[in-house]
Amino acid sequence: MPLQDSLPQEPLAPPSKLASYRPNDSADAVQIEFIDQGSGPVICILPSLARSGRDYDEVSDHLVAGGFRVLRPEPRGVGRSRGPMDKLDLHVFAADVAAVLDQEKTGPVVVVGHAWGSQPARTLAADRPDLVRGVVMAAASAGKLPPGSTEKPYSRLRDAIDGAGDPSLPEAQRLDCLRRAFFAPGHDPSPWLGGWFPAAHDAQSHAREATPIDDYFSAGDTVPILDLQAEFDAVVIPNVMKPMLGERVTVQVIRDAGHAMAPEQPRAMSDAIAAFARRVHAAG
Repeated sequence: MPLQDSLPQEPLAPPSKLASYRPNDSADAVQIEFIDQGSGPVICILPSLARSGRDYDEVSDHLVAGGFRVLRPEPRGVGRSRGPMDKLDLHVFAADVAAVLDQEKTGPVVVVGHAWGSQPARTLAADRPDLVRGVVMAAASAGKLPPGSTEKPYSRLRDAIDGAGDPSLPEAQRLDCLRRAFFAPGHDPSPWLGGWFPAAHDAQSHAREATPIDDYFSAGDTVPILDLQAEFDAVVIPNVMKPMLGERVTVQVIRDAGHAMAPEQPRAMSDAIAAFARRVHAAG
């Protein structure tokens, strides 16, 4: 099915912009769509697996009202973002974000990675430390496990995560997947029935598997990290980052939220991001 069929075809509000680049003198040009709102210190938000930056409209509005400029790049295969989709790794997705930041001459920013988005966010911090002042992992799996764990990284509720965005499944089954993997008890999961991009899902899943965890786990060597956990997150194993990385990591819990976080508690999510961003920008 066409990539755009998963979302309504009205334009983004506010209007989006484009960044284009040709990686390593490749014949294949890459085009990245991004939303640019507000003015002030820059926060860059990267979306969850197979989803769009549009999920963070309300979060972004709060951040803009708080005095920030918010950039939301769309991953390849979402909206007007275009580029090769086969055999990508996380370094490629990070380079796409870097192209936006370089075009806009932002200097170092706070990059927020929601769920899967934390992986290119941390990769960007490792590959381009000149562009990252701090990293927010929002409802994000670490990619490593606590000592003694026998689980496979990124494996919890894999069937529900993948099933939620599978348009071939019955709606009732997809709602069950959303309830189990993404939403806290008592929250309506139906707003996330739409907004899924299957081609992006496949490319992003491959990138996660193809990239060695130590390429990005620690987000480079020095930047501060906010591990923003959801109280009812059924997907993420909590409290992995701080024991491994120490004082670089601050842990904060968003109450009454699941793995989706943004549609459930946008104000609390934005307040936590804003407080962290003010702290790291003030620290220079």
